[in-house]
Amino acid sequence: MAEVISVRALRKTFGTFIAVDDVSFSVQAGEVYGFLGPNGSGKSTTIRMILSLIRPDSGTVRLFGQDPVRDYRSVMSRIGCIVEKPDFYRYLTAKQNLWVLSRYSGMSISRKKVDEMLELVGLSGRGNDQVKGYSHGMRQRLGLAQALLHNPDLIILDEPTTGLDPQGIIDIRNLILHLSRDLGKTVFLSSHILHELELVADKLLILNKGKVVLEGNLSDLMNDEDHIVDLELDEIGKASSCIERFGKLMEVLPNGLRVSMLKSAIPDLVNTLAAQGVRISSVRSMRKLEDLFLRMTESAERMRISVSAPVQ
Repeated sequence: MAEVISVRALRKTFGTFIAVDDVSFSVQAGEVYGFLGPNGSGKSTTIRMILSLIRPDSGTVRLFGQDPVRDYRSVMSRIGCIVEKPDFYRYLTAKQNLWVLSRYSGMSISRKKVDEMLELVGLSGRGNDQVKGYSHGMRQRLGLAQALLHNPDLIILDEPTTGLDPQGIIDIRNLILHLSRDLGKTVFLSSHILHELELVADKLLILNKGKVVLEGNLSDLMNDEDHIVDLELDEIGKASSCIERFGKLMEVLPNGLRVSMLKSAIPDLVNTLAAQGVRISSVRSMRKLEDLFLRMTESAERMRISVSAPVQ
């Protein structure tokens, strides 16, 4: 496969704050590449550097094998993107916006093409309405239509389902799959929601505090058998002695144990503990990747709360 995105040792600081720290990855043609991380992890900063909207302090970016700074026009003509929330002329209709924006970028777009794009993103019945009457979710859909107007080879989407209702999220998910599987497009999809990426991505990278935490094929990372199990129970000492037969003890919790083990072994572990006289109050199980991301997200949220909490 041809390499569409190549990022090597990318670093960006804002004053003393390190936003992106030694980030490297590559995206192959035709992939849906999931870029996952809690809010504030450095995802948007990385995307802005990929698109040459901001300059990295160090490191390199190559798109289609080219330098996006030196070869800006030829590279960007092959890319469609939504970075954060798209903006439009509010007093114009959706169709007028797409036509004007296409003209600004040097494209000649027919009315038929505009109608096709609006239908593709679910706005065919609202194309003649002024954008000022659009909800946030509708503007997100219009942003997608704009990004796809020139038939790009690479589509970069930064949180594209923000503000969409459940049906809208499903529609965008199906559109991403259509772009990749049916049209052969490469999609780089940023999100802070693991489940959203799990349903569409071929590969996944997890970013936290500006660093790459994990990267790999989704099929490998989302192994349904490898689980983290939290057991709420009494007699922790007696229970600990049974764990080695079924998995690896990771942590002693205030009211139980955290165990790394196979999902299929959970019933046998529970039965063995019960036979030993250990009373189990609850069993909470999740895949290892879910556990890792949950911890990252909780850590980021605690940090946000501690920073934003008013001084008493």
